[in-house]
Amino acid sequence: MHELGITRNIVAIVSDAARGRKVRRVTVDIGELSGVMGEAVAFCFETVAKGTPLDGAALDIRRVAGRALCASCRSEFDQASLFAPCPCGSGQFTRLQGEELSIRSMEIEEEAA
Repeated sequence: MHELGITRNIVAIVSDAARGRKVRRVTVDIGELSGVMGEAVAFCFETVAKGTPLDGAALDIRRVAGRALCASCRSEFDQASLFAPCPCGSGQFTRLQGEELSIRSMEIEEEAA
């Protein structure tokens, strides 16, 4: 399960960015074509976050649908799998979205005055 390693990386990156402050929420974009199972990341998150600034934080996972631009007919189309052709039948396309794995945002507690 490579999602455990991915979750560890998410926690490490956000922990570094939080600079010791408590993290309340993390939002992550996971593309439908990325090969990463969002449910597995969510399952690992609470355990991996224990003892870090993310302990008790909420994890929001935003699924990003696959979209591509056809090189033949120049139309954009939804892409349910990595190699799904354009509805016109062409397999020549540029993927526009769906392979993402990125930390979109984090919500941290304000430092005490």
